Amino acid sequence: MKVSLITVGTKMPGWVQEAIKEYQKRIQSELNFSLIEIPLPKRNKSQTIQQCIKKEGEQILKMVLPGSRIIALDIAGISLSTEQLVKKLNIFRAEGQNISLLIGGPDGLSQSCLDQSIERWSLSSLTFPHSLVRILVVEQLYRAVSILRAHPYHRG
Repeated sequence: MKVSLITVGTKMPGWVQEAIKEYQKRIQSELNFSLIEIPLPKRNKSQTIQQCIKKEGEQILKMVLPGSRIIALDIAGISLSTEQLVKKLNIFRAEGQNISLLIGGPDGLSQSCLDQSIERWSLSSLTFPHSLVRILVVEQLYRAVSILRAHPYHRG
């Protein structure tokens, strides 16, 4: 099963890159994980925010693996418990489905990304910086894999 985290923005601090690499190393045997970064498009005064969001969305959707299930990470999405995430990953894996998790730019995901998503997940009703969202997503994937392996990382 391939899991792609497709996100807008490429200039993450070193500590973010290190955290993602560490979790990626830990989950690689269970989930073929990849982080796909889309450069933040240059903005100018003649573009509206909606035009920028649309352009970002087009770039995001170009990176989705054909046939993969698209899940939008969106503040208006459903909140999942860790156990619910484990169940969903098990279902996707049993069905042989790859998944693409989408994180939009600073103004959110385009309507086309939301429309093509089979689900919308929210990490929290709080607002987080994009760098931290990346780490949270990969950590939760690691936690789910740990539960599937009966590894003691998740004790809750």
